[in-house]
Amino acid sequence: MKSLLAEFKEFINRGNVIDMAVGIIIGAAFTAIVTSLTDDIINPLIKLITGGAGTDVAGLTIPVPGTENGIDFGAFISAIINFLIVAWVAFMIVKAFNKMKDGTAKLPFLKNAKGEEVIEHAPTCPFCLEEINVGATRCPHCTAELPAPAEVTIEIVKK
Repeated sequence: MKSLLAEFKEFINRGNVIDMAVGIIIGAAFTAIVTSLTDDIINPLIKLITGGAGTDVAGLTIPVPGTENGIDFGAFISAIINFLIVAWVAFMIVKAFNKMKDGTAKLPFLKNAKGEEVIEHAPTCPFCLEEINVGATRCPHCTAELPAPAEVTIEIVKK
């Protein structure tokens, strides 16, 4: 069993920390854009529709004795709109990334001297058909001994 420290080192060395940091920075910048959209465009539209004036959205703020602002449903609705927009965009980015990641294994990425497309396929175990590492002599999934060290197979697509 790995220690927590060893797992953390492995996590950092895989580059996930950098990916996560970039995601957080982009998410924060995008959240600022969405907040501006709701504060500067959507809230004024709500004020226009409800006939509000000033900083409060008319009819959406309930004064509470002893408090300065009361219950501000307009701010709550803005927060919900912010969340939905950010969540939708994050969903679309993850979906596009996963589609790109899945699609790259199927796309030809090399051409030979004749201009024909060349596709490299990762080696697979002939027994369990799971992907294995190049040069492996035993399958890590089913533990079967391979007849020869695993090699990349090359397919030439002729047009």
